[in-house]
Amino acid sequence: MDIEPVDRAAPISATTGLGGTGIGGLLLSFDRADACKIAKREDYKSDAFEQLIALADSASMPLGLYLMEIARATNFGLLAYRTALRERLGYTSPGYIFHPIQIDDGRIAIVAIASGFDGSGDPTIVSRRRELGVDRLLSLEEALRIELPDFDRAGQIGYYAECLLGGLHGVAVGDLASRFDPAADWARELEAHFARVATGERARFVEATSLDAARYAGRFPGGHESLASLLMHAVV
Repeated sequence: MDIEPVDRAAPISATTGLGGTGIGGLLLSFDRADACKIAKREDYKSDAFEQLIALADSASMPLGLYLMEIARATNFGLLAYRTALRERLGYTSPGYIFHPIQIDDGRIAIVAIASGFDGSGDPTIVSRRRELGVDRLLSLEEALRIELPDFDRAGQIGYYAECLLGGLHGVAVGDLASRFDPAADWARELEAHFARVATGERARFVEATSLDAARYAGRFPGGHESLASLLMHAVV
């Protein structure tokens, strides 16, 4: 994700309530045995992520608190944090880097954030955002205009459609869905992709999150208003 803090002198924060402002997301718990899978998913070297967990263990801290201490020591500056993390690990990723998120119930979560446009934490490693010139969150139309060799247009549109699926469960995806333009030349492709991946989405979601029907209904309110325009045009 491309996340930037509103206040660069404060930690990135989150609320567990449904009425919060900002972007929506899911808070998931994983067994530490899945660390390698998570690192691979986030384009982060598995050995480095396991080393990071070991450093937290040696400091007798949960990983989230360990990362938060690094963030505090760098006054929550994104580049300074990434640089400090690279110094401890001897590694940084051009793709995604793990950051702490302060939750309003006192817990600290971990999120993988795209390596910064202003630097990856290592001057010899160019972040993907810098490489592609992505200095802000792009609309789908803007992303499709990036000229890359062997660009997978269908894959990019499909990925965007999958990012919108959270809206079917009530997750706020207005930062993406509000940019939907039914008159755009890519709109029909997006609608077709969305309709296809939305089929069976609730069943897959319930299985992936290990929720039963009652717990799902109690935690997720259903379609988010930000999807209204897309749902009017996509046959779901």
